[in-house]
Amino acid sequence: MTSKTEGSTPPKKLTPPRPATLQVNKLTAGDITASLKAGFSDFLARPLLSGFFGLFYAVFGILFVWCLVWLGKIWMIIPAAVGFPLVAPFAAAGLYEMSRRLQKGESFGWYEILTVMANQRKREMGWMAFVTLFIFWVWLYQVRLWLAIILQNASFSDFDGFLHTVFFTPQGWTFLVIGTCVGAFLSAVMFSVTVVAMPMLLDRETNFVSAMLTSIRVVTENPVVMLSWAAIISAAVLVSLVPAFLGLIFTLPILGHTTWHLYQRAVPPAEGETVRPEH
Repeated sequence: MTSKTEGSTPPKKLTPPRPATLQVNKLTAGDITASLKAGFSDFLARPLLSGFFGLFYAVFGILFVWCLVWLGKIWMIIPAAVGFPLVAPFAAAGLYEMSRRLQKGESFGWYEILTVMANQRKREMGWMAFVTLFIFWVWLYQVRLWLAIILQNASFSDFDGFLHTVFFTPQGWTFLVIGTCVGAFLSAVMFSVTVVAMPMLLDRETNFVSAMLTSIRVVTENPVVMLSWAAIISAAVLVSLVPAFLGLIFTLPILGHTTWHLYQRAVPPAEGETVRPEH
């Protein structure tokens, strides 16, 4: 006699839900213009708090250069000043949060913004900081390498001597050409992986690899527009460095706020996507 086993039917194999597929919009020059206007408006809405982040960045740059002079690393001043903007996206995290709250009409003060920035250490932003600083380190290392290869017999006893060697000798011209090409490549890599990734990590619950891949998609699908934005950032930052980094007090906040609005236009929220929990 055969007995029939009774019981509930085993459940079908459950598959985890697929992550939301992010759409990347096509951008135009008008998106840059509109984002710049919105970024400038955010700066005017809270100029003291916005300017604080620019001032902090400028003071850090001044101290960085002073330390190089104190340590006798004269040759590092120019590459450090040129490569220093590579870490600007990470420094702008507070500006992204300000724009996010202004966009939502939320009230906030210094405490709320600084608290959000401090809480980023518990999220994926720390990994992006590592990526940013690593590329900056590679930039400085390759400058030192080409100096040793091309200008091996040169002496840099003072800053004027360094400038004369670099700008008025054949070896210096070779160094500038090679350094510019390598620097352009590293800057392109940095821009591609961070321009959208930084604000995205602050805004959404995602990992830093997905954020970087999305950022690269935005750049590759909008090469002309994003190259134009990169050129605007580079020109504005380099001009800001001339008056002893002090121009960054104004340009960094405006560029940071603008980047937030450009990110919003480039990567709209996906259906079913998990956004960052409110603090």
